[in-house]
Amino acid sequence: MANYEDRFITVISYIEANLDSQLDIDKLCSKAHLSKFHFHRQCSIFFGMSVMSLVKLLRLKRAAHQLAYRDNDKIINIALDNGYESHEAFSRVFKKYFAKSPSDFKQSPDWSTWHKQYEPIRKLRTKIINTKDKFQTQVVEFPETLIAAMEHRGSPNLLGKTIQAFISWRKENKLPPSKCKTFNLVYDDPSVTAAEKYRFDVCCSVDSAIGANRYGVVNKTIPAGKCAVVRHIGSDDAIGSVVAYLYSQWLTDSAFELRDFPIFFERVSFYPEVAEHEMITDVYLPIQ
Repeated sequence: MANYEDRFITVISYIEANLDSQLDIDKLCSKAHLSKFHFHRQCSIFFGMSVMSLVKLLRLKRAAHQLAYRDNDKIINIALDNGYESHEAFSRVFKKYFAKSPSDFKQSPDWSTWHKQYEPIRKLRTKIINTKDKFQTQVVEFPETLIAAMEHRGSPNLLGKTIQAFISWRKENKLPPSKCKTFNLVYDDPSVTAAEKYRFDVCCSVDSAIGANRYGVVNKTIPAGKCAVVRHIGSDDAIGSVVAYLYSQWLTDSAFELRDFPIFFERVSFYPEVAEHEMITDVYLPIQ
């Protein structure tokens, strides 16, 4: 069975790397070393859906991120880029999965309906990352870092609107990711925290304190000190496994204790600016 899992991990990796291409079933079958008959049956078992449903969901997720976080992309261009022949066809499918039209989602991203449809892929990616070898962990001295932070308080499904606003603030203040590092302060585990109590900060490094502003962006500091860090490459769908590993197995096996500061992420490269499987996130656990 492990051999079959390896085959389908190769298949999903190939799909993620080739979402812009016309994916060919014969090529996917060859990646899995299976005939078409067996391939379709095994896909349904391993992925929890047909292979083309998997492709559709991955493309819809990319389209949603493009709508939410790329101001200049027209909806028709996003539709065409993700395999739809018309605005109407894209809107019809998008509304089925997001309960909003593409234009409404662009104005106010809400992932509530989407997460129910997407759960099989999230579970699949978690399963894949948990089959890998032990996460490579380093202990580093993190320097004191002044940051500008926008505080998200409330449902994780509405985090997209906070990110949108923070992107607008960064653009107005000429603080692009290429110039200023991007961080997230992760106070709560969304799987065990009531939606209305969820806390998450969207941040970037700054050279000096910022003034009062209409966005509500505030000054904060990531304190200097030791951190355990794991570099996670790939989708955020599986990043919870990295966090769980640091808090449980790694911390238990180490001689360190936790510092009084939340776990935080540095977004080295992020989606949809890079393909989802190419995302790089450094996960820092403050320790002493």
